[in-house]
Amino acid sequence: MGVTLMNSYVLGDMKALYFLDEEKRLAELMLLPEDMEPVSWHEKRQETDSLLQLKLEGDVYTGAYAGGKTMRQSGSVQRMKYQRQETKEDLSQKEIVIFFRDDRGYEAEHHLVWKSGQPFLESFVVFQNHGEGCCCLQMLESFSIGGLTPFAAGDAPEHLVLHRLRSDWSMEGRLESDPFEKLNLEPSWAGHGVRCERFGQAGSMAVNHFFPWMMAEDRKNNVVWGAMLAHNASWQMEAYRKDDSASLSGGLADYDFGHWKKEILPGESFQTPTAILTVAKGTVDSVSQRMTAAMDSACEQGPECEQELPVMFNEYCTTWGCPSHENIVRTLEKVKGKGLKYFVIDCGWFKREGIHWDISMGDYHISRELFPGGLEQTVEAIRQAGMIPGIWFEIDNVGCAADAWNETEHLLHRDGAVLETSARRFWDMRDPWVWDYLKERVIGTLKGYGFGYMKMDYNDTIGTGCDGAESLGEGLRQNMEQSRSFVEMVKEEIPGIVLENCSSGGSKMEPSMMNLCSMASFSDAHECPEIPVIAANLHRVILPRQSQIWAVIRESDTCQRIAYSVAATFLGRMCLSGDVWNLTESQWKTIEDGIAFYRRIAPVIKHGSTAFFGTEQTSWRHLKGWQGILRTNDTEGFTVFHTFGGQLPEELWVELPKNGAYVIADSYSDDLVEAEIRDGKLYWHTCENWKAAAVRILRRK
Repeated sequence: MGVTLMNSYVLGDMKALYFLDEEKRLAELMLLPEDMEPVSWHEKRQETDSLLQLKLEGDVYTGAYAGGKTMRQSGSVQRMKYQRQETKEDLSQKEIVIFFRDDRGYEAEHHLVWKSGQPFLESFVVFQNHGEGCCCLQMLESFSIGGLTPFAAGDAPEHLVLHRLRSDWSMEGRLESDPFEKLNLEPSWAGHGVRCERFGQAGSMAVNHFFPWMMAEDRKNNVVWGAMLAHNASWQMEAYRKDDSASLSGGLADYDFGHWKKEILPGESFQTPTAILTVAKGTVDSVSQRMTAAMDSACEQGPECEQELPVMFNEYCTTWGCPSHENIVRTLEKVKGKGLKYFVIDCGWFKREGIHWDISMGDYHISRELFPGGLEQTVEAIRQAGMIPGIWFEIDNVGCAADAWNETEHLLHRDGAVLETSARRFWDMRDPWVWDYLKERVIGTLKGYGFGYMKMDYNDTIGTGCDGAESLGEGLRQNMEQSRSFVEMVKEEIPGIVLENCSSGGSKMEPSMMNLCSMASFSDAHECPEIPVIAANLHRVILPRQSQIWAVIRESDTCQRIAYSVAATFLGRMCLSGDVWNLTESQWKTIEDGIAFYRRIAPVIKHGSTAFFGTEQTSWRHLKGWQGILRTNDTEGFTVFHTFGGQLPEELWVELPKNGAYVIADSYSDDLVEAEIRDGKLYWHTCENWKAAAVRILRRK
């Protein structure tokens, strides 16, 4: 009796190994690059870490000081015994299903899915109650990867680094990298005492504090494991260790972390959110883009008007929440003919006279002060200017100045009271009355005026959860599931509509929402100098083709400042806004040159890979040095350089791919770009702070 390798499956350039502890009947999943092998199981002091991680109410908690740290490896795990495995395979995918059962009649299936040709896997778990009574889940994770690191005997000191992406308002996507030892994720002298780094967020903004994203890197062997969770409510990730091997797992925030428990009646089942997994030789940057590839298929099947990644104008930073027919028509006169595809009427079109837009949302009656003739004339003016009209909604939330504020029967509650933050309440999206209301106010407005674009904002978080289910966390999960379903209904009711996923900027940029939407508002960093840094970091979590970046132009901007703003949008999707009424000819030329350059590089924004160069930044509010972002495909590419404050090096450079020789095709800045290719690198020569340049390159045939 011992631990044996049950099966090994090649999944593209990855390999899934399933180990079985024959005595305990526990199964562990190990993921490796296809051409690598693990050391013998017996070369490490390690217990089997089950690929099924759950906790049922009433079962034994994990010992070894785990209480409050983690609910992994509980008594529920020990009782769930491995039964069998099945493989389902056709030309499009391979699915490996592992079946477990305990003696109370509870069963679970762990699914690992590989879609042919893709560099990622999908993992989820289905729990089924075939017992005689109700049971209550307190934790059920979507994935668990064990055996880290598998390439060295013993505890492999100084091998592993944990990578996370922190995220707060207007500072989305900061990479944090810590050696396992720094996080106390190394085993004790006795192999006793659980070590766990559990992190995540509790609330309705899925990207609030962290992205649902995690990587472990073996720096001695150049291998990176990655995981990303597709879920729009509370979630958690865990790096766990007790012996020589470490594990990564994650899923719904459990009862300890997110006040989640779920009752499962006899005959019922529950499926976890899907996790996106990958493993490869490479860097954090290269491997993270294997996971973002999971969102590419939805984009390819998206609206036809999106396929060329058109430029848009959003008037928010022009009117700051006070749009009117008059100022929109005035803006249209300046931007028509500039090659823009969408014109978005942002927040405020509904606000009551003398009341700020930020507390007015919910009723969605057109402001007669701002639009005396209604929206018909304004929407027609947008069409006459050759653009698709768009409009802003904050679907789920209600402001304190709206009549809807008093519809307390249909708003979320917590502990019996209406759930209220400083200026917002929240619709109960499980309530059929709310759906009927929103069908009329949201879908009715979109259809009635023929809007082809909707910006969906969400400007506060519910927090831990709400009443109406067996736990606050389950109430939240149900509510946010229905919120997502409403968005799906919008797409069904208005085929081809372009949807922008916004939540105080980037607080909902997780895969399940990104697969519904054409784009996300990358951040509420509207015109600050850190825009290019935030935009670049987001390449690790969303596709650049989905990252809508502000280029806010001011009358007082120099052409150098305008080029700095415009060049930042080359890292994703260009969204113009700001003071366009009185710009000079030279200012407009800098903008129009940028639009033309963006069009030329759009195919590489759409399909390419990204590499990062420049100064490592400590403060994003006080940037120093420079940044160079290279994006390439098989035949062409471009680099976006930005300089910041402080002393600059003599040369700024990015290292070009080694798959061929490149030549410079053209460039963009506010003046002549001094660039050259030398010794496999692209150099930009400048000594000016707060300046930008972009250089397009072609691979020689």
